[in-house]
Amino acid sequence: MRSSLCLKSFSVICRAVSKSEHTIILNLCHSRNIFTTKNVYPSESCHDYVIVGAGSAGCVLANRLTEDTLSSVLLLEAGPKDTLFGSKLLMWKIHMPSALMYNLCDNRYNWFYHTAPQKNLDNRVLYWPRGRVLGGSSSLNAMVYIRGNALDYDRWEEEGATGWDYAHCLPYFKKSTHHSLGENEYRGGNGPVGVTRPLMNNPLYHAFIEAGKQAGYPYTDDFNGFQQEGFGPMDSTTWNGMRSSASVAHLHQQSAARTNLLAETGCLVTRVLIEGGRAVGVEYRHDGQLKIARAAKSVILSGGAINSPQILMLSGVGPANHLKYHGINVQVDLPGVGQNLQDHLEVCVQQECTKSISLYKWQQPKNMVKIALRWFYNQGGLCGSSHFEAAGFIRSRAGVSHPDIQYHFVPCQVLDHGRGTITHEAFQVHVGQMRQKSRGYLRLQSNDPTQHPLIDPNYLDTEQDRWEMRQCIKLTREIFNQPAFDEFRGKELRPGLHCNADDELDQFVRQFGDSTYHPSCTCKMGTDSLSVVDPVSLNVHGVSNLKVVDASIMPSIVSGNLNGPVLMMAEKAVDVIRGRKMLKPAYNVPVYHPPTLQTQR
Repeated sequence: MRSSLCLKSFSVICRAVSKSEHTIILNLCHSRNIFTTKNVYPSESCHDYVIVGAGSAGCVLANRLTEDTLSSVLLLEAGPKDTLFGSKLLMWKIHMPSALMYNLCDNRYNWFYHTAPQKNLDNRVLYWPRGRVLGGSSSLNAMVYIRGNALDYDRWEEEGATGWDYAHCLPYFKKSTHHSLGENEYRGGNGPVGVTRPLMNNPLYHAFIEAGKQAGYPYTDDFNGFQQEGFGPMDSTTWNGMRSSASVAHLHQQSAARTNLLAETGCLVTRVLIEGGRAVGVEYRHDGQLKIARAAKSVILSGGAINSPQILMLSGVGPANHLKYHGINVQVDLPGVGQNLQDHLEVCVQQECTKSISLYKWQQPKNMVKIALRWFYNQGGLCGSSHFEAAGFIRSRAGVSHPDIQYHFVPCQVLDHGRGTITHEAFQVHVGQMRQKSRGYLRLQSNDPTQHPLIDPNYLDTEQDRWEMRQCIKLTREIFNQPAFDEFRGKELRPGLHCNADDELDQFVRQFGDSTYHPSCTCKMGTDSLSVVDPVSLNVHGVSNLKVVDASIMPSIVSGNLNGPVLMMAEKAVDVIRGRKMLKPAYNVPVYHPPTLQTQR
């Protein structure tokens, strides 16, 4: 039909003309709305690439792919813009770092997912916030910039993700960011996303780091550098007192300046269009209309570990029996779609603070106004930080090759995802296991794209996972009892001194264990029977021109937060998609290994 002729004709012309001529043609096409949803057929448009999801990966891909003026990109996002009248300040709940809790508790910019009842957590239904806005979860998260451990990526290679070992990933980590301390062999100096070393003005941060050292753990000055293991300052994706989201870094200037990049919000993708084993576009809902966007080169799913497998299954790619049950025509029987779901589970250990130095007084409404006004004036002061400024990475036991427990320290009390009422001068750590053995799954509940899928992370399904969570609490108490905290330490608020025996600790975890917001691995890269994505081409097995780039393709979860790794994966994916030579591997960059594995520290 007309749209197909448009797509084919444009592809032929692209191959026949020079780059300068192509640019003129492309600009003319955009001026005549050929590549927008305002075509002669209002419900259909033509593009080189259609990217589904404007989260961390989608924003990187949209920016980098349109650096090539020969390529046109349509970026589809289900949520709204992250600015109001072009202003970030008017959308302060997103861009003010200390305001992060507002959107974690608001479904306007949030998918507001919930898990199935968790049998090992007193059958509780856990809340899983995920970004539904330009920038995705990078517009909602706590702005923690942690890459994981170098050995995580070497493990990926061993698990079948060819070319994803640390030596091949490090150059793309560097490419993705610029750091406030400048470039070195681990840090980036010219990348789009700003990464800032925290000021740590509160003495509780220093007490936490010193306590870790007193307990026998090393100090590390960069968790993303030579040595992850130890205690030290934690970098954040903030810049000049504002959130440095993927949207800010990759879309804000680019989408306005480039005629070959069209970012559309309020677009719910209902399925990928597959013809003869090839992805040719997507169907989506926008402004009450069902529309089609055709892709000449690739459809790229970047919806994250929940949305990407959901869209695949709605498109007929997934476990055949499950799809048939929901009346979906099977395109490719891929049993691994939605399987292998992994997340980090954590608990909060809270300690009363005997001095009025926590953030308690600044959490009171009248004082919040004061510090907010300063931020609106010059983006300075307490509102310019998420307050997760110190961290720790340790090993749970002897024989573990690299840290499997992570600490996020904050000099205040946080309850129920920020929804609870603050009651004390306090400090706390979010502590959890990083490489759990339990595996969950994700399934459709119906063939209705608007209905959330069934999410079952299957937490604490192994005894090792339960032991590690007990160990998290025991080791945390040891750290909080070090001399560095003597002048600040009051009574333990959680779990409380009544909670000591293993069965009591287990009950505390069952009652208060919660997600660290790191869902991943549901469309894993690899070549085994449960893999979904080819690690070399990033194509979905069995469907040409259909790629997935987001946390869902991780073979296994990394030992840390996910935003930094996803930014890296998207940067690397761009070279794969464009067929360019990969960046030179960093084979000779040194990585820390514990002097002995005979002891826990």
